[in-house]
Amino acid sequence: MPIQIVPSDTRVDFIGRWRLWVGISLAVIFVSIAAIPLRGIRVGIDFAGGTDILMRFAEGVKTEEGAVRSVLSACGIPEPNVIRYGETEPEFLVRFGALTDPGAVAAAVERGDCRVAEEDRKALDAALAASGKDDVTGSVVDRLTLALRNSIGDLEIERVEFVGPKVGDDLRRDGILAISIACAMILGYVGFRFSPRYAPGAVIALLHDIVITAGVFVILGLEFDLRVLAAILAILGYSLNDTIIVYDRIRENMALHTKHDLAEVLNLSVNQTLSRTLLTSGTTLAAVIALLLVGGEVVRPFAIAMAIGIVVGTYSSIYIAAPTLLWLERRYGAVTQPSGATGGRDRRARA
Repeated sequence: MPIQIVPSDTRVDFIGRWRLWVGISLAVIFVSIAAIPLRGIRVGIDFAGGTDILMRFAEGVKTEEGAVRSVLSACGIPEPNVIRYGETEPEFLVRFGALTDPGAVAAAVERGDCRVAEEDRKALDAALAASGKDDVTGSVVDRLTLALRNSIGDLEIERVEFVGPKVGDDLRRDGILAISIACAMILGYVGFRFSPRYAPGAVIALLHDIVITAGVFVILGLEFDLRVLAAILAILGYSLNDTIIVYDRIRENMALHTKHDLAEVLNLSVNQTLSRTLLTSGTTLAAVIALLLVGGEVVRPFAIAMAIGIVVGTYSSIYIAAPTLLWLERRYGAVTQPSGATGGRDRRARA
């Protein structure tokens, strides 16, 4: 026997309140748009360009993110993002955006802000000059390594990754293209699987989920990076799955209850799938919250975006997708059903 947390005789008038909930969605979208000039759209180094440095301090060196961040800031690195791993041999992932003035780090070393010993500075300058390479990122990393070693303790640089502005632009453009292609393919699939009248509701619900999730990130001042993009693409699939379940029940009920008003059929269908929706969303949200709480800094942006998307995606299947179908039917005529099944208005017309 299937688990049912909502009684089978539940009859909540979801469709009757759709204007209220659509108004709430529009209000959130308006607030997020108004927040753009105030808070700006923060993008991570994946899209804006920057540098990732993975470093490991020697065993016995005691330090925290704040100490590493202070040294980097003193060396002219604006707003460095420091993420810690491990305990016995602390590892740190340092991320900072593209430097507007790469010479600022060298100038900070010259002034003594970075606490680099004079002989170390001269040896580094001589080595860089002898190499004959114009490696701005490499020289910056070398100077930061010296500063951290002298200020905190011995360390080893395990990995350095640099994302240039051009690569960041390409990633941003490809991300937008991926979302656009996904929405177009979903539009075609729903139109083929159900009928063309169903497809706009599904796509509008998906766009609603993307805009609301991105809007909350803007309002909270959170960064957009590839992890958030991955979460948004996952939200598209999750939200579509929930919408398809509701749509499939609507199609079944339209064939069974041919003399009912479409709004009644939509309400009946949403109520019948409510238990399944809450169970699926609840279990998925519980897993995402676990990632959010104990997953660490690396997966936190993904978990935040997923948590927002699950809540918004569940809501949009009820208050965006179904009411859009109702609005289209009332404005443009009866919904065309595949496989010989038709909407209530078509059946009543033939009767």
